Amino acid sequence: MIRKVFQFAILSSILFSCTHNKAEVTDIFHEEPISEWVQMFNGKDLDGWTPKIYHHETGDNYSNTFRVKDGIIEVNYDDYKEGFNDRYGHLFYEKPFSSFHMTWEYRFTDQWLTDAASYTYRNSGVMFHSQAPKTILKEQDWPISVEWQMLAEEKEGVARPTGNMCSPGTDVVYEGKVDPRHCINSSSPTFKWDDWVSAELIVYGDSIVHHLVNGDTVLTYSLPQIGGGVANGYDPAIKIDGQALTSGYIGLQSEGQGVLFKDLRIREL
Repeated sequence: MIRKVFQFAILSSILFSCTHNKAEVTDIFHEEPISEWVQMFNGKDLDGWTPKIYHHETGDNYSNTFRVKDGIIEVNYDDYKEGFNDRYGHLFYEKPFSSFHMTWEYRFTDQWLTDAASYTYRNSGVMFHSQAPKTILKEQDWPISVEWQMLAEEKEGVARPTGNMCSPGTDVVYEGKVDPRHCINSSSPTFKWDDWVSAELIVYGDSIVHHLVNGDTVLTYSLPQIGGGVANGYDPAIKIDGQALTSGYIGLQSEGQGVLFKDLRIREL
């Protein structure tokens, strides 16, 4: 723990002495050059991605929840004939990452299953530092992971920022202490449901994490670790509270709200 506090102090000192309002980021923690951008999605099919949907085995893309159309990954519920039934889903990229910079664009659709929980309306996200999809049990609702939460306006004139942090089965340090909240709001503006939004996630292992929206840093926190609640039905051997999350898998979320993802890119830092 002493090492963590010292590391956090050093990183915070460096980071807050720099400008982070734009997405142009250099790797100030390593001498090695930043790697080239990699396209995570081939624009044609879901090759390299694995679905895991609650109540279903890993690899079962129930009712074609995740699909590709016009070079975009869609979360679509057209084939759900029996209602949502809490089928929270995630589409995982094929390899884990530790320190990385990921960018994508997203937009919600006007499709929402009314039997889904009310909080899922115009709500989705991207999970990172997640447990491997093959370790997620059939009756596990959420992967142990950290989430870049995507939200859009629910009621006209009522603030609902995007780029928030949510923490199923995890904890983070925010403003100098472990924050007990499941979700921490960002400073982003509120967007209409049909706006395309540019999202970025910059992660330095188990140290500093930045969320960016349309090029501006809207949230920074540190020391992601296993802990907290919300996730249920997991293998107890996986959830070791207090264990640092140094790396993990990236997953696109489905939770009853239609959403589109495009231009997904990543580079290792």
